[in-house]
Amino acid sequence: MSTYTAQVSWRRDGDFASRRYSRGHTLSFNGGLVVPGTAGPANVNPRYAVEGALDPEQAFTASISSCHMLWFLDVAARAGFVVERYDDEAEGTLAPGPSGKQVMTRVVLRPRIVFGGDRQPTPDELSALHETAHEECFIANSVKSEIVIESH
Repeated sequence: MSTYTAQVSWRRDGDFASRRYSRGHTLSFNGGLVVPGTAGPANVNPRYAVEGALDPEQAFTASISSCHMLWFLDVAARAGFVVERYDDEAEGTLAPGPSGKQVMTRVVLRPRIVFGGDRQPTPDELSALHETAHEECFIANSVKSEIVIESH
């Protein structure tokens, strides 16, 4: 078992009672990384969001993408492939769920992978690498959202 920590810090800036306050905050992680956070501008009046900061829905989407990539790299290496580059333009969808409340319903991963070396995966091998990475991904195993991998 492993434990991971994140510290979220927010200080009032604005009129709290009227809900006219900044949603800006910081996310601090082990190792000293500090990331500016905010509410998504689609979820609050944009003047109370912080431009250039990470919102939870972006973090959720990035977490799934990053986890899949890390497992994909490991699975590919164990299968004897050499990955030179991995790029993904992941997209998360916030929409009403079965109860009518907003939930992250779907995350689409669109990895573009460049392989090096003498051995290139066949389409079936590439699909199997993604399937194994998806099955192993801790984050994908932890969420109810549909996760789609559009591999090319």
